[in-house]
Amino acid sequence: LVVKYQRRIERLIARMVRDTNLVEDIAQETFIRAYRALPNFRGESAFYTWLYRIAVNTAKKALIGLQRDPVITESALASLDDDEEGGASRVENELSDGETPESVMASRQVAETVNAAIESLSDDLRQAIVLREIEGLSYDDIAELMGCPIGTVRSRIFRAREAIAQRLRPLLDTRDGERW
Repeated sequence: LVVKYQRRIERLIARMVRDTNLVEDIAQETFIRAYRALPNFRGESAFYTWLYRIAVNTAKKALIGLQRDPVITESALASLDDDEEGGASRVENELSDGETPESVMASRQVAETVNAAIESLSDDLRQAIVLREIEGLSYDDIAELMGCPIGTVRSRIFRAREAIAQRLRPLLDTRDGERW
């Protein structure tokens, strides 16, 4: 089960916690907690749904602990150093057919804007949009995971998409009322 779900759980946790060292630690803690709670799994929902809930709760506990005892780790410092040195703007791969430096830069700028827009969302909106667009879960599964009615899920996803579209409008030259 760890092999099957580890990457998905780590991606989920990485959306909540930016330090790569913490992501691995929290993922490991998630699987330990799931193993210990395995006898309590009733099978009323999909296993991933149950594991997802454990991962979110574990990450939230870790974030609360960090607020009490803020420690800057080496990887967090390294990422700050990269940003200061312009490391984020380096092109790391060779261009493929049909790509120009301008198109690569535009794609990177759109991706950074989308990521920044997602990060600026409230926890509920961010969780809903990540589950739908990144994890690919159905509205029913999202409603079950978030413990709210499906109408609330639809509303949160709509509001999240609108907030993201608002941030993308200047880059994509779209008018109000148009997304992209």
